[in-house]
Amino acid sequence: MAHEVDVADVNPRPLPLVMAPARGRGKPPRHLADLSADERKAAAEELGLKPFRVKQVAHHYFARLERDPERMTDLPAKERDAIVGALLPPLLNQVRVLEADKGATRKTLWRLFDNALVESVLMRYPDRATICVSSQAGCGMACPFCATGQGGLQRNMSTAEIIDQVVDAAHQMASGAVPGGPGRLSNVVFMGMGEPMANYKAVIGAVRRMVAPAPDGLGMSARNITVSTVGLVPRMRQLAEEGIPVTLALSLHAPDDELRNELVPINTRSSVAETVEAAWNYARVTKRRVSIEYAMMRDINDQAWRADLLGDVLNSYGDWGWVHVNLIPLNPTPGSKWTASRREDEREFVRRLEAKGIPTTVRDTRGSDIDGACGQLAAAE
Repeated sequence: MAHEVDVADVNPRPLPLVMAPARGRGKPPRHLADLSADERKAAAEELGLKPFRVKQVAHHYFARLERDPERMTDLPAKERDAIVGALLPPLLNQVRVLEADKGATRKTLWRLFDNALVESVLMRYPDRATICVSSQAGCGMACPFCATGQGGLQRNMSTAEIIDQVVDAAHQMASGAVPGGPGRLSNVVFMGMGEPMANYKAVIGAVRRMVAPAPDGLGMSARNITVSTVGLVPRMRQLAEEGIPVTLALSLHAPDDELRNELVPINTRSSVAETVEAAWNYARVTKRRVSIEYAMMRDINDQAWRADLLGDVLNSYGDWGWVHVNLIPLNPTPGSKWTASRREDEREFVRRLEAKGIPTTVRDTRGSDIDGACGQLAAAE
C-alpha cells in the first residue's frame, strides 16, 4: 500500500464549515431573471408598464440573449433605457478573460455589484458546449484541497446572477465569439465557485429559468443540467422531489468516513453511507443516473484498496445502472501540497472499479494552463 499522507498535517488548522453567509451584506439589484411569471406582472404594475412590455424585454433577454437596450427597437425609444435599466440591471462586470485550447475554453472572472469576485468557464467540444457556473461568491464547505474553499464564503449569488452567466455564454456561442462558428450552448454544470445546495432557493430558481421555454426562460433540457454537491443530504432529498430531472453529481472524494471527514468536512454531519444513500434515493426517484465525482490525489485517496471499497459501497445499492464514477485529475493550486495522482495509480483505480462493474471515466481536464481550478483567478486578484 502506498504511503498515506496525514491530511491533518497537510492542513493543520482546518477552516470551519459555514452554511450561511454573514448577515449585513447588500443584495444585488432585482433583475427580470429573479422573477416568476406572477412576479413579473407585479413588477410591470409597480413600474407603470403594460405587461406586454415586460414580456418584450424577457423575449430579448431569454430568446435573443440580448442585454443592450439599443438593440431592443420594439421598445419606445424615449422609455427604452429606463425600462431596460429597471428590468435588466448590470449584474456581472467582466474583469478578465483567459483562453485555452485555441479559444475553445474561455474562463471569465466577474466582479459583482459589491466587488465580490466569481468565475465561470465556457468549454466548447465537437458535440456540445458547456458552461460551468458559480452559485456562491466563495464557499463555506472548507474542503482543504480546494482554492475556493480556502477563501471562505462571502455570500450567496442571486438567481439572476447565476442565470446571467448562462446568458452570457449562450450569447458568446450564438454570436460566433468562440472558435468553430456560431453554435448553441447545450449544457450547464454547477461546478464553479460555491456549494449549490447551500444556496438552494436561488439555484433551483435558476434551474427553473433554464428549463422554462422562452420568453419565460432559456428552454434548455433539464437532462443537460448538472447540479453538484459535496453532500448536503436534506437538500439532496429535496431535489429528488422537485420534479426537474437534472443530473446530480456527488463530490465524494473518499469512500471511508475517516478520510472523507478530513477532505470534505460536511461528512462529519452526514456519513459516507448516509450521503451515498441520498444519492441512490435521487436515482431511485428520478430514474436519472448519479455521477460520483472523485478528485484523484496522490497518496491521499488513490490507493487500490480504496477503489475496491468505493466499488463495494456503490454496489451495495444494487447494480441497476444508477451510478457512474467520474475520476478527476487534481488541478493543484499554486504552492499547494495537494497534487494529482500518478498515471499508473489512476489506471489501476479505473481497473478496480470496472472489475466491480462500475462505469468509470477520467474527466477531460481543460484550462489547467489558465488557472483552471475554480477560485484560482479570484484568489489571484
